[in-house]
Amino acid sequence: MSAFDYRNFDDRRQNSQNAKAALLAKFKARPPADDPEVIAKARARAEVAKARDERAREREAARIAAERKAAEEKRLREETELAARLAREAAELAAAQERKAAELAAKKAQRDARYAARKAKAKR
Repeated sequence: MSAFDYRNFDDRRQNSQNAKAALLAKFKARPPADDPEVIAKARARAEVAKARDERAREREAARIAAERKAAEEKRLREETELAARLAREAAELAAAQERKAAELAAKKAQRDARYAARKAKAKR
């Protein structure tokens, strides 16, 4: 069911004419473009838009700065981790070389002991 309950065609036509007249009156009641009040409102809107744009640029600059800082921190962290890993691997390699050298020295000592024992046995 329609929200409008007009009883006949004349009521509908009259209401339509009244609505059109109200719109026309509203349009004609607007102040002209060169009215000082209209100019002041336009300036105020322009200033608000300019301030809004400036704040948006500041937010964007802050976001970019934060991203750069985060990227720099990440790069430093990765470099530190890489340096630590390289140091750890170098230490492990040095320890492995030390163990190998110690094993070779122990084998040489055993070999020399066997050789000395053979020589001592041969002299008797």
